[in-house]
Amino acid sequence: MDILHQLLGGFATAATPVNLLWALAGCVLGTGIGVLPGLGPAVTIAMLLPITGQVEPTASMIFFAGIYYGAMYGGSTTSILLNTPGETGTMVTALEGFKMAKNGRAGAALATSAIGSFVAGTFATILVTLFAPVLALYAVKLGPPEYFCLMLLAFTTVSAVLGQSTLRGLTALFFGLALGLVGIDQITGQVRYTGGVLEFMDGMEVVLIAVGLFAIAEVLYNALYEGRSQTSMNKLNQVHMSAAEWRRSWPAWLRGTAIGFPFGTIPAGGSEIPTFLSYAVERKLARPEHQKEFGSSGAIEGVAGPEAANNAAVTATLVPLLTLGIPTSVTAAILLSALQNYGIQAGPQLFQTSSELVWALIASLYIGNVMLLVLNLPMVGLWVKLLKIPRPQLYAGILIFATVGVYGMRQSSFDLFLMYGLGLLGVVMRRYDFPTAPVIVGLILGPMAEAQLRNAMSIGQGSWTVLVERPMSAVLLACVALVLITPRLLAWHRRA
Repeated sequence: MDILHQLLGGFATAATPVNLLWALAGCVLGTGIGVLPGLGPAVTIAMLLPITGQVEPTASMIFFAGIYYGAMYGGSTTSILLNTPGETGTMVTALEGFKMAKNGRAGAALATSAIGSFVAGTFATILVTLFAPVLALYAVKLGPPEYFCLMLLAFTTVSAVLGQSTLRGLTALFFGLALGLVGIDQITGQVRYTGGVLEFMDGMEVVLIAVGLFAIAEVLYNALYEGRSQTSMNKLNQVHMSAAEWRRSWPAWLRGTAIGFPFGTIPAGGSEIPTFLSYAVERKLARPEHQKEFGSSGAIEGVAGPEAANNAAVTATLVPLLTLGIPTSVTAAILLSALQNYGIQAGPQLFQTSSELVWALIASLYIGNVMLLVLNLPMVGLWVKLLKIPRPQLYAGILIFATVGVYGMRQSSFDLFLMYGLGLLGVVMRRYDFPTAPVIVGLILGPMAEAQLRNAMSIGQGSWTVLVERPMSAVLLACVALVLITPRLLAWHRRA
């Protein structure tokens, strides 16, 4: 009852006209930021940090939180319609969502994305409300061996389920891991694999790689291999979900929420791991008659599950941030710095020292989710009108959009050459059925996995057995073995 009483007090604070306007402004701005590749909520909040000197703490934190989860909604729009992920967390949405759009089902993909985001965000916020301290205290018990095994599970799962061949998936993964090694070693400070190019000193920019391999490759592939041939991309059968699509979506929303929330509470790669794992789970659990839609015409479960996992993970980052002062994503780190600008120390005492701010922030999550659903769902019909744009103009717009977005990150012409070079590589990969998603996973998680492995080896005094001596890491390694071995055993059994 004490939690309910405090939450009602939070709603009373968050529902004041001024705070509602800040929440609405954050949701609208976040949605727009999610659509634009290259910006992202972390950069946006960082640019807006100076307002903390002029705005009351509760209002600014509600505003920043609105930007954060609004960006997750907006990123799915261009992923589905243009195969251009605005956020790294929405890359998986592009895998099936864009194929659905090309087959006249853009409305259903956008609807399941918006509703799934609402469902996951609401459930995750309820869990934050009820179990934040317990979940955070459990999460910090994981050490470097568990984190490394968790990332190893993500590597093998993604490589095994994406594409037509596990070997091609692993090849793409190792290419991504190699890109992740470029730059300065996190631990020793040694410069690695830069080839003397100064622009590589800071490492490879994830958004640049994602835009090159997804958006630029899509445009170039269509220009080179599809030419003027007519495709079904501009057909639109409906702007809502059918009864069958509802039945297929709601279990995926719940599973995605269950997968995404725990990952948000631990520093293991943000929303990328749970979205890929959710996609793998949906692909494995899909009925035989729906299996063939994955990778071909687009399966709605492949949009619903990852979108729910993405939003649940984003909401869950508040658990360790508020209760322990530990940011588990870049954006959470910026939010932590915003709190520090006000002289507020996040941690176990925050619920006592600044309880009004904390509960108003949690209440604003409920309000923001409703705002985003109202903003996005009625606009499905408007968004799908993008598909009525003639293909030459549409693809030219994507190229301009991607070029301006990437150049705006660092104002570097080198980034543009690299992006278009990666676009050409993406065309080759697509031509020979190499999946591009494992490249991004390897790039994002590779440096983190390397650091965790080295820390784990330090704990074990150089012995690899530290990875199997701890129960949780041993269980995760067993899961890795199952992911790699089970498909081959099933294939052998079918042949037998």
